Amino acid sequence: MNKKYLSTRGGQHDINASEGIISGLAADGGLFVPEFLDDIHLDLTALTGADYTTVAKAVFSEFLNDFSEEQIDACVTAAYGSGKFDGDCPVALKKIDDRHFLELYHGPTCAFKDMALTILPHLMTTSLAIQDIHKRILILTATSGDTGKAALSGFANVDGIDIIVFYPKDGVSVVQEKQMLTQEGDNTRVVGVVGNFDDTQNGVKQIFSDRDFEKQLADKNVLLSSANSINIGRLLPQVVYYVFSYLKMVENGEISLNDPVNFVVPTGNFGNILAGYYASKIGVPVGKLICASNANHILTDFFKTGEYDRNRDFYKTISPSMDILISSNLERLLYDLADRAPETVTQWMDALTAAGAYIVKADLKAKAAKGFWAGYAGEDETKAAIKSMFDENGYLIDPHTAVASRVYDDYLEATGDGTPAVILSTASPYKFASSVYEAIFGAVPEGIDAFGVLDLLAEKTGTAIPNPLKGLKDKPDLHHLVCEKDEMQGVVAAFAGERNAL
Repeated sequence: MNKKYLSTRGGQHDINASEGIISGLAADGGLFVPEFLDDIHLDLTALTGADYTTVAKAVFSEFLNDFSEEQIDACVTAAYGSGKFDGDCPVALKKIDDRHFLELYHGPTCAFKDMALTILPHLMTTSLAIQDIHKRILILTATSGDTGKAALSGFANVDGIDIIVFYPKDGVSVVQEKQMLTQEGDNTRVVGVVGNFDDTQNGVKQIFSDRDFEKQLADKNVLLSSANSINIGRLLPQVVYYVFSYLKMVENGEISLNDPVNFVVPTGNFGNILAGYYASKIGVPVGKLICASNANHILTDFFKTGEYDRNRDFYKTISPSMDILISSNLERLLYDLADRAPETVTQWMDALTAAGAYIVKADLKAKAAKGFWAGYAGEDETKAAIKSMFDENGYLIDPHTAVASRVYDDYLEATGDGTPAVILSTASPYKFASSVYEAIFGAVPEGIDAFGVLDLLAEKTGTAIPNPLKGLKDKPDLHHLVCEKDEMQGVVAAFAGERNAL
């Protein structure tokens, strides 16, 4: 079997995993995908009852074609076996009423992005060694909230790697912003961008696609890479928790091996749910992948109509990590559904860039419908889902998880499908404490700021503030730069020059 990666747009072939991880984005603007995906057949029977690190090693061994067993073991152990996560297991599967919540927020930044971004620095440094590259790596990341802090935490003070995180200045929660602005590490830089997440993400993509700028940096001994889920090294770790949660459902007696499970995923950039699709391709019996959107329901419309159209109003919601109108990882799914025809994908992506929209044919829409179901929840519905989950079950969920839980209610009503469901719980409710408090108890009392609400929420619900969020308010801000979207490249050039002069 020829285990190689290629670009969704056809411009690069025969790429090893280490090359794809270092590059992040393909030179033609496409995303790297494994051409051997259909050849992987994970032995779930052998993995039943295995711990998280064992499952992770099994998954990575299928995808990291040029990593040795020892290198994979070292990366997995450093990420998941070194006390960075609460408890003995990085994730927790909780049965609440008729659904199971896969808590993915017990890592150092209290968000699911930790599941990938604790291991990506190790995958990156190992990839540099495999490729015998001795240039500095500059990570560029656009964040809608959680990726930024998780990437900063993962890459802080890693030798040979610098990182710039761009975020929409008024498009993340107060806690998310404070987490980023207080990040230590001389190799880190956090920059607010005037605009929304799509402006921020487009700015990063444009920098990656500028070949002249790439050459300027290369002349300074600097290579660009990404920690967003466009990087295959970000996506693969997310496949692991789908496999693991399925096996936990078997171990807990909720299903028998080979029975299907539905996964409900709060979705913005499409990376998290795409990892579920990849898990289904390698042998996890997935019934439906339920794509849950908020008021920015471009993905819901796409799955229902076959038209992807970002020419619409943009809404700032209480689930800001999903406030996205350009879902980058959808390109990987389209590539697979379009019988891996890069010219077709390129036409769609060119149309998205030029006109802000594209339409897929009915047969491809029908293919997508076999594996996916899509719905969305507005602000009032999201708040109601938070409140009812706490009032009826004493269980706190954040707004993104609430979107998924509400959409699952709609799915049950529409289909009557009794297949057991796992809802991916993507962030601690304390990262969005004000929204959670207001949904359950009403307006926050006067004089209580966004950080005081953490204490109030803990007191009123009898739950505990996660350790990484305690004392956050008193930490000094270390990053103060704000720029316009057309100034982002200049920020990168200045930081690269500064770090290169050390």
